[in-house]
Amino acid sequence: MSGRTQARACPERTCVGCRARAAKSELLRIVAVGDACVPDPRGTLPGRGAYVHPAAVCVDKAVRRRAFPRALRSPGALDTAGLSDAVAAVAAAAP
Repeated sequence: MSGRTQARACPERTCVGCRARAAKSELLRIVAVGDACVPDPRGTLPGRGAYVHPAAVCVDKAVRRRAFPRALRSPGALDTAGLSDAVAAVAAAAP
């Protein structure tokens, strides 16, 4: 035996709301489109992404801490008004 495990490595990301590390598949990717934050559940939109748990608590923490403009390296403020509703819809659709 070589000492290697048969389990495959899973990429990890940090939630910008609660700052906890989790598997990439457990988090929701958020990208900046224009000057608004948009959820990217498939992870295919171009540009830099920030990851957050699909829970209202983590989204509210990230908005309150102004984490999205910092994580997405936006020069100005981003519109996060519709983000909570969109994240709730994505969380409800997830199995």
